[in-house]
Amino acid sequence: MRFFKWVLAAIAAIGLVLALGGLLLPATTHVERSVVIDRSPEQVFATLNSFERFSAWSPWAEYDPQAKYTFEGPASGVGARMRWSGNRSVGSGSQEITASEPHRRVVVALDFDGSQAQAAYLLEPEGNGTRLTWAFDTQHGMNPFKRWLGLLFDRMIGADYEKGLDKLKSLLEGTQA
Repeated sequence: MRFFKWVLAAIAAIGLVLALGGLLLPATTHVERSVVIDRSPEQVFATLNSFERFSAWSPWAEYDPQAKYTFEGPASGVGARMRWSGNRSVGSGSQEITASEPHRRVVVALDFDGSQAQAAYLLEPEGNGTRLTWAFDTQHGMNPFKRWLGLLFDRMIGADYEKGLDKLKSLLEGTQA
């Protein structure tokens, strides 16, 4: 009986340390990746300011080729929305353009099965092309579990962002196979 109480006390102590430790972690997560695309900011912006071609460069499209996409609102700019529903790899959710500054920036509100985040596409002229930065930001609030999970976001989505940027570069430069 004493051993059982000791084990319960140890489990409770570990749980308390993890919960309190989680509250000391950052309440936000930021992930970003960049690529230089040999196209003008106008050309890059035109693709990002609409969801029409999203599945052509999305790093997640290949995870579920059978995913269903629906589009709402205007074809481009603020209010354009795409909803998706797919397998466990892509889940379901939506993204909506909430800010659009021609040739400079597109901001997208993301909803992944009820979890909200924000993505931004930042465009800067560089040489004869455009430096595109794809950023992801999310708030964890006071949830210690989400704060622990936030430590993994760079590893979880960073590689997908790199893959998506490479696919977008190939698509816009006309080198996609």
